[in-house]
Amino acid sequence: MSLILVIDDNAGVAQALDLLFSLEGWRTLHAESPEQGLTMLASQHVDLVVQDMNFTADTTSGEEGVALFRDIRARYPDLPVILMTAWTHLHSAVELVKAGACDYLAKPWDDHKLVASIANLLELGQANRQLQQVRVRERRERESLAQRSDLCGFVYDDPATERVLTLATQVARSDLPILITGPNGAGKERIAEIVRANSLVRNGPFVTLNCGALPADLIEAELFGAEAGAYTGANKAREGKFEAADGGTLFLDEIGNLPGPGQMKLLRVLETGRFARLGSNRERQVKVRVISATNADLPAMIRQGSFREDLYYRLNVLELRLPPLADRPRDILPLARSFLGPGKQLAEGAIHALKQYSWPGNVRELKNVMARAGLLTQGDTVQAVDLGLRDLGARTPGEEIELDRESIEAAIQRAHGVIAQAAAELGLSRQALYRRMDRFGIPRAK
Repeated sequence: MSLILVIDDNAGVAQALDLLFSLEGWRTLHAESPEQGLTMLASQHVDLVVQDMNFTADTTSGEEGVALFRDIRARYPDLPVILMTAWTHLHSAVELVKAGACDYLAKPWDDHKLVASIANLLELGQANRQLQQVRVRERRERESLAQRSDLCGFVYDDPATERVLTLATQVARSDLPILITGPNGAGKERIAEIVRANSLVRNGPFVTLNCGALPADLIEAELFGAEAGAYTGANKAREGKFEAADGGTLFLDEIGNLPGPGQMKLLRVLETGRFARLGSNRERQVKVRVISATNADLPAMIRQGSFREDLYYRLNVLELRLPPLADRPRDILPLARSFLGPGKQLAEGAIHALKQYSWPGNVRELKNVMARAGLLTQGDTVQAVDLGLRDLGARTPGEEIELDRESIEAAIQRAHGVIAQAAAELGLSRQALYRRMDRFGIPRAK
């Protein structure tokens, strides 16, 4: 049950508020002076304060209330405070609201408005406490993950990313093939590095090959090597990636671009550990941990006949799905600050722009944007204009936001049901999110 402290020298006011609040199921404490109110706050937990602005007879300046409010704010910065007075001074009200007061009501008050204001503040306070508990738990989980695993300096803050990292470190010690899926620029190679760093072959070589960066007729030579004269221009024998990665890890990026003959040979290597260089009949034996990655829809490619189903199941013994940056919104600011480097900071407008942009190029695009902003910024503060973001999905503060049911449900799930956190992520007020939930028939948690 919520506890409200009323600080007012008028006993009749306290009694009226006590009756009003009891009808809402709230308990009330009454203090007749600022000193008594501060003493009560020091001795027990209070959820909200309703305070008068004048306590001395024939005083209407509000200075006593201002001093009391500033004392409360200094000692309990997160405690919501509602100010009430029969002598309304608009200038004082504006200044105190700027200083953190939650509301400013004139006496005689409107019961409905006062109850609505308190109910919203108590709900928000409960949500903030839940959010704080969630954040504390998340911080402990991140610290535990960092202590028991080598994350290779990976920067993140989003629970969706943490789930991928946790799974990556769990499967790292196996020697089974791993397939990392996700869009271009999301950071799949960094996940592969983390898998290798926590594997049993962490001290072995780490060899990478981008299967989409080479002509189809050269990929096999890159993978398996070639003898002199095996193809035009092959003047001497060359070692392939599998030989170079023997005793370590081979990372095959853009695996969906591997041509048919290369797919067949790769399947055989995964099954037997044996292969032959192009132009040679002598088989070689290697022991290599294979990690592959793709942004392609491999099941669709299988249906189209462009990717072998048996190879897919060999590569996909363990799958790590890395979401796009837009689905890891809490990663955006930590990554942006890490890319910006020391000595520079983000203005509020820049923070808003970064959060609202859709990031079609994912982390790679964010890195490029911050590198450019760091060069263009005059001074040590990056403004929104320095980012150069142009996006139909971006919006200015106060602009109406259109969201579908899936986006709202996903945000609520990521926030563990804490509506205040989900609303902040979506760029909405709490009430605006509730309206959309009601519109889509999304139930409110009890």
